[in-house]
Amino acid sequence: MISQAPQIRSLYRRILRELPSPGPLAPSTRSASTPPKFRSTSHQKLSAPSSIQKRIRYSFANPNGANESSQIAQAEQFVQYVQAQRMYATLIERYNPGMGMSEEERVRLSARRVGVDLPTEFKKGEQ
Repeated sequence: MISQAPQIRSLYRRILRELPSPGPLAPSTRSASTPPKFRSTSHQKLSAPSSIQKRIRYSFANPNGANESSQIAQAEQFVQYVQAQRMYATLIERYNPGMGMSEEERVRLSARRVGVDLPTEFKKGEQ
């Protein structure tokens, strides 16, 4: 256990870094290309820990003695999985910019790309 303490501490920090930061500018709500207005530090994350952060901290503070090496390997795999998922979401947003658009907006932008402006559609009740 003593020889693995730096590895466990590093793993714990990596997991905390991958968790979404609390507040209005969580990674899922902002675009990957726009920088955050403020960056949550580990001190800010730990001053008011969420329930998942408390659970992770408890798991690292009280490991099962028999399977400690397998728990470390599972935690490493989890960190790699979360990093890969974050990269996947970033690439999907980057290479599919029209994914969140409506069909009408996508058609309008496609027409503009080739130099055609679509006519405005007549809607009942409008002049």
